[in-house]
Amino acid sequence: MTARTRREFLGTAGAALLVGSGTIAAGDPATSTKARAYDDAHAPVPLPFDPKSLRGISERLIQSHWENNYGGAVKALNVVRGRLAQARDDSGTPPYVFAGLKREQLMRTGSVVLHEHYFGNLGGDGKAPAKVRSAIADSFGTFDAWEAEFRKIGQGLGGGSGWVILGWNHSLALLENYWMADHATGPVDTTPLLVLDMYEHAYQMDYGAAAAKYIDAFFANLHWDIVGSRLERSSRAPGT
Repeated sequence: MTARTRREFLGTAGAALLVGSGTIAAGDPATSTKARAYDDAHAPVPLPFDPKSLRGISERLIQSHWENNYGGAVKALNVVRGRLAQARDDSGTPPYVFAGLKREQLMRTGSVVLHEHYFGNLGGDGKAPAKVRSAIADSFGTFDAWEAEFRKIGQGLGGGSGWVILGWNHSLALLENYWMADHATGPVDTTPLLVLDMYEHAYQMDYGAAAAKYIDAFFANLHWDIVGSRLERSSRAPGT
């Protein structure tokens, strides 16, 4: 959990970069010793639960999802980073070629991060604690109203592709549900708290076209303590 949590909230750290085991302030000359944006290879994060333990989502589906879809995104991201490093140092690389690589980097990064959030919020008993229910109700009126909207967004994506996210919008200081068509359409200045993968690879093997049944299974396996931890860290005022 430590490694995953660090990555999830690195973007909210603001004035510091976490390098290795030490913290280096932004602008410190030591940060230039390695071009981490190009050179770092991302390692797949293991599933944080026993894939046999989920109710209504098969071990076979979870393993395939993790190995092929998430694992494939990790491999692709690392390849793109390597090609970006080469293109950056090659004065003959046309700008449109470099821009194409940056587009791929955006898509692959989104896929990797969102999949890690998705697997990270599974493996629980599906029961949201009172503190989380109250926080969500503050934005949506009631917890049930939030859940109904979240489910409806997911059902609207059934048979296609995309993501549903409950996120903390830092600019608005508000919890909102967001519809995402792909890995690169995330809401601005928002930290994902709860992530639902609505690409068909997330459910077709178990449910065919019955996306609503998959959403039921997703809710039955939610690890709400993880969602609560993400919310607590994200909504905290800077410096606290």
